Amino acid sequence: MHARFLSFAFSLLLAAAHGANAADWPRAEIRPGIAMQGEPATSPDLAHRRYVNPDAPTGGRIVFGNTGTFDTLNPFAVRGLSVPGLRPYLHETLLTRSYDEPFTLYPQIARGIEVPDDRSWAIFHVDERARFSDGRPVTAEDVLFSFELLRERGRPNHRTYYRKVVRADVIDRLTIRFDLSGDDDREMPMILGLMPILPKHAIDVATFEETSLTPLVGSGPYVVVEAKPGESLLIRRNPDWWGRDLPINRGMFNFDEIRFDFYRDANSLFEAFKKGLVDVRFETDPGQWASAYDFPAIRDGRVIKTTVHQSTPKGIRGFAMNTRRTVFHDVRVREALGLLFDFEWTNRNLYSGGFGRTLSIFEDSPLSARRQPAGDQERQLLGEVGADVRADILEGRYDAPRSDGTGADRTRLREALALFHESGWVLQAGVLRNRSTGTPFSFEILVTLKEQERLALAYQRFLKRGGIDARIRTVDAVQYDRRVRDYDFDMIDYRWWNVSLSPGNEQAFYWGTEAGRSPGSRNVPGIADSAADRLITRITEARNPAELNRAARALDRVLMGGFYWVPLFHQPAQWIARWNHIGVPAESSIFGYLTETWWRDQPGGALRQ
Repeated sequence: MHARFLSFAFSLLLAAAHGANAADWPRAEIRPGIAMQGEPATSPDLAHRRYVNPDAPTGGRIVFGNTGTFDTLNPFAVRGLSVPGLRPYLHETLLTRSYDEPFTLYPQIARGIEVPDDRSWAIFHVDERARFSDGRPVTAEDVLFSFELLRERGRPNHRTYYRKVVRADVIDRLTIRFDLSGDDDREMPMILGLMPILPKHAIDVATFEETSLTPLVGSGPYVVVEAKPGESLLIRRNPDWWGRDLPINRGMFNFDEIRFDFYRDANSLFEAFKKGLVDVRFETDPGQWASAYDFPAIRDGRVIKTTVHQSTPKGIRGFAMNTRRTVFHDVRVREALGLLFDFEWTNRNLYSGGFGRTLSIFEDSPLSARRQPAGDQERQLLGEVGADVRADILEGRYDAPRSDGTGADRTRLREALALFHESGWVLQAGVLRNRSTGTPFSFEILVTLKEQERLALAYQRFLKRGGIDARIRTVDAVQYDRRVRDYDFDMIDYRWWNVSLSPGNEQAFYWGTEAGRSPGSRNVPGIADSAADRLITRITEARNPAELNRAARALDRVLMGGFYWVPLFHQPAQWIARWNHIGVPAESSIFGYLTETWWRDQPGGALRQ
């Protein structure tokens, strides 16, 4: 009786402290899952999902290889270079994804969520079992602290998303409410569901944004054991991990230890893999995939090659032009630079013909506008947002430029020079110059990897035919990260626009005007188009797949017509090579491979896949 009274009193004090009157708030049924469109396909206590092995053995170590280095263990701040792929192993979110649905979330730190039909508010119920790695319980106060910290000091995507929240109120020790009124963004409850939860008792707010090799306390399955910048990072399974028995984690996080090793360049990393120093390699070069995997361990079956076909969009990769630079202000200039890139020659000579040409931000998916004429409703939508889309893009006739594959296509060169001429640039004695000032057309391509440099050198040769002086600047990984974060570049080879079958708020982080003004966003070209901003809003407001597809295709057309990057290419599938002591499930998710589902298998063991 006394304990119940204290709990009730604590709830009242928290509500008063945050200016809340919980009794006046509407409530809804507590749901164990939420989907962006429709309802979750299953329940969170499903015996197992097809992309995991529920009987996977636990134990052993896996070693991943990376190029470059790292200088921080805080993946949530703008500053510093963090370890790729580390975050899911250390930090949990309120809800977590199902990887067989476009965008559906199930319980993790939160055991359930309340949302009304209009999604104007959301209440999360923290699982009373949830614990941080130091043994302290996770509470609603930690959720509020994480929300406020990331809103003010986190990465640009967190700052942008969380500022849409009108207010946040702690109802009791395990319950928190977010007011989302005044905005038709139906994705916000899910964005909040994916919020990483950090411990209020263990975070120094004043130094949060500084680079640090002191790991943040998390609630995930692993803890950091040893960090050696430029060399390696070792994490070890937390034997007291609170979430090991959650249904959503069945068959996941099977290794006792995970080590991330760092190498100076891709060639050194490949040699390390061949020697067995690295357990798995994610190949991105089709030329390598076709010809370099012919060494003894491949031939005798100790290394296994696998091709995984994911169902998600392939996304866009391109030479992104920083439109904050005067030289790239004119859209005709940007289109001309795309015409000068010879994909056919590059694909055949550098990549053994293994890449597909990319144009759409939703490449190879129903969301793509490539070769698709706009219907009446999409045209109406484009008109409503004030988009001025070129007729050939609107009608689905425009496609990525094709060359004769010689590396010296005269037709493409003439078309490019005509566009340059229209925009005030003329070719004089082999040099493209500004007609008014005589200034040569010149810019810098910033790279950090050998593969980027090789591609940039090929493009440099194509550009020289048009009288353009393209200088290639190679910098180390830390400097490259800083310059990209601060938009201190002319052109870069960029591919980190990750897309799914359920696009949402991340589109504002990729293409939104406000994101382009904030350091650290993925709007690296500096796109500032009010029509694109309005279409991103329409994407987040979509209530059914038809509305979503229409808004996504309309956005695709607007960005195609902006020519913000020289469209490059994409992998038709995921190419993975692994040593045979690494076991993988028989089936993959719609997103492709998931390293969290792998395990250490003994040579000759029955579980090897």
